[in-house]
Amino acid sequence: MARNFTEREKENIKRSLLEACKRSWTQYGYKKTSVDELCSQAGISKGAFYLFFESKEALFCEVLCSVQEQICNAASEVIEKHKDKYGVAKALKLIYREYDKNNFLYDSDSTDFTILMNKLSEEQANKIERSNRMGRQLFLSHPYLKFRVDADLAMSVIYSLIINIKNKDILPHDHMETFDFMVDHLIDSLYESQEVKNEDRSYKEK
Repeated sequence: MARNFTEREKENIKRSLLEACKRSWTQYGYKKTSVDELCSQAGISKGAFYLFFESKEALFCEVLCSVQEQICNAASEVIEKHKDKYGVAKALKLIYREYDKNNFLYDSDSTDFTILMNKLSEEQANKIERSNRMGRQLFLSHPYLKFRVDADLAMSVIYSLIINIKNKDILPHDHMETFDFMVDHLIDSLYESQEVKNEDRSYKEK
């Protein structure tokens, strides 16, 4: 029988499980990630695992949604700070770098990801879809940003830029520099110019 944990222990254990799952998912994928190994890293028994998550899939669902939420919040803060298209460029670069750290965010067409999705409950699948919609709204919900082109076209370009990370290993040049170059040269085509206080501010700053 799993022992009782204090509230502080519960918070620490849950955090450890989420971090261990994220690392293992990135390195090994869903199928090869073992609940036993995750529990070992968190310092709990397998029986205690189910005090925190009802299933392995529930843990993976929370990891995916929490990572997406963290990225969206960080990118939104960047956009709110700059309030112009160059803030969008900075946010895109931030998102791309986070995707590079967490390959499960863009590996959705793999067999491994399909196996996971097929095992999710309807509630879990809906939670992931809501998380995905939050990401799509990131570039649509700011009154001080106006697309120069059709919104669907603009969002398709943004999505294509980010998802090009799948080709990073076959590019002849550094994929980060390639992504930054594309963003820097496309942002003026996607968004209308807006007056900002610091006219000399450069979006190319890292």
